[in-house]
Amino acid sequence: MPPAATRLPEAHLDEAIGLARAIDLDIIERALVPLDRVRPATFIGKGKVDELHALVDAEGIDVCVMDCALSPVQQRNLERELGTKVIDRTGLILEIFGARAATREGRLQVELAHLSYQRSRLVRSWTHLERQRGGVGFLGGPGETQIEADRRVIGDKIVRLKRELEQVTRTRTLHRQNRAKVPHPIVALVGYTNAGKSSLFNRLTRSGVLAADMLFATLDPTMRGLTLPSGRRIILSDTVGFVSDLPTHLVAAFRATLEEVLEADVIVHVRDAAHPETEAQKADVEAVLKDLGIDVSVDAHLLEVMNKIDLLDPDESGALANRAQREADLLPMSALTGEGTQAFLDRLDVRLGESRKLVDLDVDLSDGAALAWLYRHGSVVERHDDEGIAHLKVGLDPADVGRFAKREPRH
Repeated sequence: MPPAATRLPEAHLDEAIGLARAIDLDIIERALVPLDRVRPATFIGKGKVDELHALVDAEGIDVCVMDCALSPVQQRNLERELGTKVIDRTGLILEIFGARAATREGRLQVELAHLSYQRSRLVRSWTHLERQRGGVGFLGGPGETQIEADRRVIGDKIVRLKRELEQVTRTRTLHRQNRAKVPHPIVALVGYTNAGKSSLFNRLTRSGVLAADMLFATLDPTMRGLTLPSGRRIILSDTVGFVSDLPTHLVAAFRATLEEVLEADVIVHVRDAAHPETEAQKADVEAVLKDLGIDVSVDAHLLEVMNKIDLLDPDESGALANRAQREADLLPMSALTGEGTQAFLDRLDVRLGESRKLVDLDVDLSDGAALAWLYRHGSVVERHDDEGIAHLKVGLDPADVGRFAKREPRH
């Protein structure tokens, strides 16, 4: 896969270990397995399977995580050969999402993605654990006589979940419509998981969103109001972190979670400047954004924040500062120390100001509230008064033009 292929195998393994630790799995053994070809039955070769079987028996291992995409047959065969539960990268990410989802929408999305993933895996027979009963959980195991019944149960649940998600989506649409009545620009933070989005979000909004040194610390979208140096109010949105090799059906299931990104006036791509795989992570994020219909190569409303500069050595920090001098939309920053925060807010102000429209307005001089509102929300570039009327040329955000037009005239 192109983005992941640029990574070092060791870095990909480190990330998989981080994913496992995110749901409190203890790592007994880690290994890179060279492959000359993928085996249709077990993905890896028989020698490695036998080696893992011996390790599972010796250490009493409860679960084996394969950092790849396993077919249902490969998963079943590996479980049979190893005598323990086996999950692949998709299953691991789903487990994390299940542990992190806090809102009703997040839980519904997790369950939908989980069931869709499970439905294709009702070929497993946990004969080595002597489980012949039906079940739809990861730890359950359908006996052969239960497979069709379980498929029907899962199918019915998927239909119900999709119906419930449609209702949640309608509710979110109503909330967006309500925000549109008092519209503010939306700024969405996106980035690779653990790049520091939530830490930046907390520093800017002084809120208490979970910001931990773990993958997928944030799952559900969080929004807060923020006032920029110019006095302009914006809505800042923190989103789920992206990760390499995220399955297409998982992106689809979480599309609603990323709706705020699609509607954002500015997208802020938060990167971990100190991570050795930062360029590969950037490629992964841009690939997901492209799946969502956002082409960063032509999209003008994107800013790039190089976070965690406090972890860079002086030479790396100097090189990044020089690069930022050449690239106006690249901003070095440390969400931990606050360095670069003011420059980021100023640049955000400038970027949002670029979309302002110059409008000519005539306002009654007696309407002090309207004049104050225009000075507070816009840039008054010309004004002359005569016969009780203020004639103004004002730079306003498109949303503010609509807001001012809807203001009740003063009587």
